[in-house]
Amino acid sequence: MTAYLITDASIVGGEVADLLLDNGEIVAVGTNLAESIKGGPADAEIIDAAGLIALPGLVDLHTHLREPGREDAETVLTGTRAAALGGFTAVFAMANTDPVADTAGVVEQVWRLGREAGYADVFPIGAVTVGRQGTQLAELGAMADSAARVRVFSDDGDCVWDAALMRRALEYVKAFGGTIAQHAQEPRLTKGAQMNEGALSGVLGLQGWPSVAEEAIIARDILLNHHVGSKLHICHLSTKGSVDIVRAAKKRGLEVTAEVTPHHLLLTEDLASTYNPVFKVNPPLRTKEDVEAVREGLADGTIDIVATDHAPHPVEDKDCEWSAAAFGMLGLETALSVVQHAMVDTKLLTWAEVADRMSYRPAAIGQISDHGQPLVAGAPANVVLVDPAAQREIKSAESASLSRNTPFHGMTLPGKVVATFLRGEPTVLNGQAK
Repeated sequence: MTAYLITDASIVGGEVADLLLDNGEIVAVGTNLAESIKGGPADAEIIDAAGLIALPGLVDLHTHLREPGREDAETVLTGTRAAALGGFTAVFAMANTDPVADTAGVVEQVWRLGREAGYADVFPIGAVTVGRQGTQLAELGAMADSAARVRVFSDDGDCVWDAALMRRALEYVKAFGGTIAQHAQEPRLTKGAQMNEGALSGVLGLQGWPSVAEEAIIARDILLNHHVGSKLHICHLSTKGSVDIVRAAKKRGLEVTAEVTPHHLLLTEDLASTYNPVFKVNPPLRTKEDVEAVREGLADGTIDIVATDHAPHPVEDKDCEWSAAAFGMLGLETALSVVQHAMVDTKLLTWAEVADRMSYRPAAIGQISDHGQPLVAGAPANVVLVDPAAQREIKSAESASLSRNTPFHGMTLPGKVVATFLRGEPTVLNGQAK
């Protein structure tokens, strides 16, 4: 294993220091390490990081890797390569595969595929219900006891809408400290919905998706979780009302966490007026007021983390009329740039807070100890180097994903991942995947 000496990096946007990576760990952090370490790291490969920011490897709690079953859209290999290019060293793979990840056998398959790919660690999320059908609890205990050691469960793409079943799920995972991650969507309020409900949906003639469909489930589940005393995580929160509900719950000391996607931090429902299905997503793009609210919620800690909801689709599922198109957007390769644009460059977050929202906290929610650690001596050498001064035009054809459905195509975004290290080994160097 090659040792790497990263020189003159700004540690989470603060002090400038060197980092010596060797044998999977950060061996030392300090100044002039080449001279100050006894004997010197003579065989270390030196990486000049002047002007770059060093962050702990990013952790995505909400990724769709599609394998097994939809390898035409994405595979664990291509998805984790895209993750590495985005600065991620760990991703949590959602359960809506084919077959559904609702048994120990399927989650172990996904976990092993991640280990073989080598670009990022893959932690499977198990389904809450059998087949994600919302009628019977899946093998939660068996998945928790498997080699994949599943601790987060979600029917993402579908809501666990039955209150009694949701209560039982929360009670079951409480026994081993697991978390239920809810896709908050009351299906009876969103039947046939195509975009955010409001004046624009009426003008465009598209079935509206009301904010209350999300907010009602969040409020219900917070109450259920308070009754049970378990752990609840809200997926892809998107409305001002949802932020208000979660903020009130946290003020009461209730155990609930929440995430927001990069696209909900930046894009608004106005893009639906193009009828370009690349902007069709679940939950839908919301209003400018909602965008401002989720930004504020992320800044003040009401929303705990940024999660990509990376949702690749083959061309034929997106290059069609709006009503027939699949919901979903790519996110892994652009997430950090969007967060810089929406949150850092607007002074809403510091880089240290970005490390918190995109590394420390998602790792804590997902209960993984070898990711999401501060860049100090003795920590796992999961490191990303970012050039915050870079500007890049997003081009869908250049994506490492098998799919091309990025909503940011043609946009110029700040920041570029220069290098990503997973346990001290580079998965990306000079902006290129190894």
